[in-house]
Amino acid sequence: MNLELRHLRVLCAIAETGSVTKAASTLGLAQPALTAQLQRIERTLGGPLFERDRRGARPTALGELVLARARVLLPAMKGLQDEAARLAGAGDTRRRYRFGGVNSPILGRLVHRLAAEQPQAQITTHASWSADELAQLVAGGRLDFALIGVCGDATPPAESGLCWREVSVDPVLVMLPETHPLADRDEVRLVDLRHEQWVAAPGDGCFGDCFAAACARAGFTPRKVYEADVRVCIDMVDAGEAVALCQATFRPVAGLVTRRLTGTPLRWRLLLGWHPDAPAARVADLVLETALAAYTDSLAAHPRYLSWLLGNPGFGVRGPATTGPVAGANGVRTA
Repeated sequence: MNLELRHLRVLCAIAETGSVTKAASTLGLAQPALTAQLQRIERTLGGPLFERDRRGARPTALGELVLARARVLLPAMKGLQDEAARLAGAGDTRRRYRFGGVNSPILGRLVHRLAAEQPQAQITTHASWSADELAQLVAGGRLDFALIGVCGDATPPAESGLCWREVSVDPVLVMLPETHPLADRDEVRLVDLRHEQWVAAPGDGCFGDCFAAACARAGFTPRKVYEADVRVCIDMVDAGEAVALCQATFRPVAGLVTRRLTGTPLRWRLLLGWHPDAPAARVADLVLETALAAYTDSLAAHPRYLSWLLGNPGFGVRGPATTGPVAGANGVRTA
């Protein structure tokens, strides 16, 4: 058997998790299949790579040697693949926009504007619950732009070397059935929702922690939090089974209302990211301007929120794009 990069990834997963069983779960493999693969790798390399007992798996001297080489080779190979993908993209003279989004409220309007302005452009979208995954896809040249949200003052994924620019900052709202006792208020105190059950769409980042902290500051611990896709979240709120947190520009739904939380205890920042060395960097200002316009378009369906924004200049669109891949005080470059 010839040793391949996938075999090195297996060894690194076992070493990082300290267990063949945990590594199998991480890699999405059955434990017997991973054990058999490990045995084949050990036969190829001429000896045992791990000492295994009830406490887990620990590298042998031979295993430490192989792991040291693997930890150099794997990042180097990933870097090669990423650079090759970006170079291949640079050789494509056709205008192309590949977007990734996490629950993005403006991606549809952004695509619509670009398609109308550039009918010959190739536009594709990719959905993910993970901002980290989208950042890695952009860094690897498989996407051109990522639209993600972060909670409060949290930073976007920092390991991928992307440029990030704020599109908007909005308070997080609560979604209620219109028959809810608090639905007739303009604002709802978070503490007045202490007896409610909650439902939220999946995703990573710090939002769950931010929500729990906001509830703690209000003097309570939230009851059960269901996890479901956006459609099921709406259905559960409509059924009166739960209330949901939502973005301020969430499209209105018949029978439901969205209300601001008193004191805006939670904020949501919409960010656009791209890689500074990729071909997409040349059109980043154009895409950012289009994203800002798409956000402004989304406000038309929310006259009450738009009126509130006029008196709260710290929220809403973050201003016009400027030249360069990292722009202004609101731009963030992560390395």
